[in-house]
Amino acid sequence: MDLKQLEYFVRVAELGSFTRAATALNVAQPALSRQVRLLEVELRQNLLVRNGRGANPTDAGKLLLDHGRGILHQVQRAKEELGRVRGALAGRVAIGLPTSVAKVLTVPLTREFRQRLPDASLSISEGLSASMLEGLLTGRLDLVVLYNATPSPDIELTPLVEEDLYLIQAPGTPVLPTGHTLREVSALPLVIPSRPNAIRMLVETELANIGCRPKIALEIDGVSAILDLVADGAGNAVLSRNAVRTSGHAGTLVVSPVHSPRLRTRLSVAVSAQRPTTLTQQAMLELIGQLAPRLLA
Repeated sequence: MDLKQLEYFVRVAELGSFTRAATALNVAQPALSRQVRLLEVELRQNLLVRNGRGANPTDAGKLLLDHGRGILHQVQRAKEELGRVRGALAGRVAIGLPTSVAKVLTVPLTREFRQRLPDASLSISEGLSASMLEGLLTGRLDLVVLYNATPSPDIELTPLVEEDLYLIQAPGTPVLPTGHTLREVSALPLVIPSRPNAIRMLVETELANIGCRPKIALEIDGVSAILDLVADGAGNAVLSRNAVRTSGHAGTLVVSPVHSPRLRTRLSVAVSAQRPTTLTQQAMLELIGQLAPRLLA
């Protein structure tokens, strides 16, 4: 498989158009089309559905797109590894952050990265832990910050910080000075992410330990949407204080501690155990390790 053909296909699939891809790659459109067609012939699969509105990947094309991104990223990593021989802190680092962490960490992390690694480039993705872990294992991401990560032979974990989770309620809810027991939380309607979200799994596990089950009002995969719904009176949430602090509802939502037992979530940074880390990635690991405890604790 020719890497140039793979790069051309990935760009067409991402942009949804041969015309836009040709412009982005600075190549003639007929040459681009020919190379993608040669790739299809080699693989004996139609990878794109061509129509008047552009080009969309087929099922086979979607599969190759996932692999292709990882392959091209690994080629770039190999070039960076060669740069490591001469001690260069350059190349690209792709990291994944949970949304609530990204709101706190993205700006200071980017600022420090530019100061310390001026010759390197940074890519930051936000998402759920499951999708980010998949990106790490396929090579699309180099480092990911995860909630309550399970140890695995495929990844290496470095603990960052532990966060308390709080009960988040609508404005005007009476405040209990002592907070709420976990058993009391089980009786409240919750707006909570769907499984296998790390916070959802933690809440269910701790409730099961005391013989309770959560009362689910809505399943919503998105911190901002959850807080909007809580503010609108749709239910209650269990989230970190940082999630509220960085939202548009800071100062209005009622935030109460949970006890008996406390709910604590663990943040770790993960890298692949199957690939060596470059000097640039090691520098980013160190940077995250310095900033996260200070900004997220």
